[in-house]
Amino acid sequence: MLIAAAAVVFHVTAHAQQPPAVTVVVKQAELRAVARDSEFVGRIEAAERVEIRARVSGVLGAPKFRDGERVKTGQPLYDVEPELYQAAVDEKLAQLASAKADAQLAELNFDRAQELLRTNSGTRATVDQRRAELAKSTAAIKMAEAALADARITFGYTAILAPIEGRIGRTTVTQGNIVSASSGPLAVIVKDDRMQALFSVSQREVLDYRKRRVTREPVVRLKLADGSLYGQTGTIDYIDNVVDSRTDGQLLRAKFANPDGQLSHGQTVRVLVEQPAEGTQVVVPQVALAADQSGTFVLVVDGEGKVAVRPLRIERLNGDMAIVSEGIKAGEQVIVQGMQRARPGMKVNVQRAEAGN
Repeated sequence: MLIAAAAVVFHVTAHAQQPPAVTVVVKQAELRAVARDSEFVGRIEAAERVEIRARVSGVLGAPKFRDGERVKTGQPLYDVEPELYQAAVDEKLAQLASAKADAQLAELNFDRAQELLRTNSGTRATVDQRRAELAKSTAAIKMAEAALADARITFGYTAILAPIEGRIGRTTVTQGNIVSASSGPLAVIVKDDRMQALFSVSQREVLDYRKRRVTREPVVRLKLADGSLYGQTGTIDYIDNVVDSRTDGQLLRAKFANPDGQLSHGQTVRVLVEQPAEGTQVVVPQVALAADQSGTFVLVVDGEGKVAVRPLRIERLNGDMAIVSEGIKAGEQVIVQGMQRARPGMKVNVQRAEAGN
């Protein structure tokens, strides 16, 4: 009886000393078609931007627009003392008329000299002289016509017209000031119905993109200063043909429609480049990742309910998931909670993570 009692006591004591099995929460490694997202700092530029400048000197007239309004191609914007240049045109017209009159007289004199020569009343020297005078007067007409054309062109510059359609900024020079070609911009017109985002991409990212031989064009989005996403998506239409030696970056350009005028020239944005998935990859939750001197790993629960270590090679992170290129297969149960208490070879109780966690 004493022996039996001792055996019972030993069994109860040993059972009481065994620690309870650890409970861990697991989530399966999955195969997913994962888009590749990258983010860059970019700057918005207008597809067309024109500085309005005076091309002649004179007194600037009143602006013919309201600051900030939309203007059409050919719309009058300013006048620069047109009366002064109209007078120059009138002067050249008079000079042309005078040259034509001289040419008519030279032609008559030439005809008379030829007639006198035929009747032996004149000399050939006189004919030659009259011929030279006629040629000289004809050249004078051409010079007067050229001077008139130049005066008319200059007069045309007194009316400053909008070269493109777009939104015009504020006028920087007020009425009554004397302006010239060196006075700087009077205003700036920006064609803002379509804008472009310029951003720099590292050589590593450019080479990675080319090596993967992506067949579908990436989708480009913009994150604005308040963190919101711009409503229109864009497409990359230009990659610079040189690399900036200071930053080892290459300039890219993406174009965007801007129907509501939400994008402005010079605006700083975050450029999100989303490259469509080109197949499926194994993904695991980032919370499951751990690291030691040998590298990154996760703890999994095998088919016998025991904990095992899986060293991983991480290709990249995407949101709350890690893209795995080597080390684990889809369907394996990865521990996402309780890793601190789990040890390799330990048998554990498994609880599956709720959907969305």
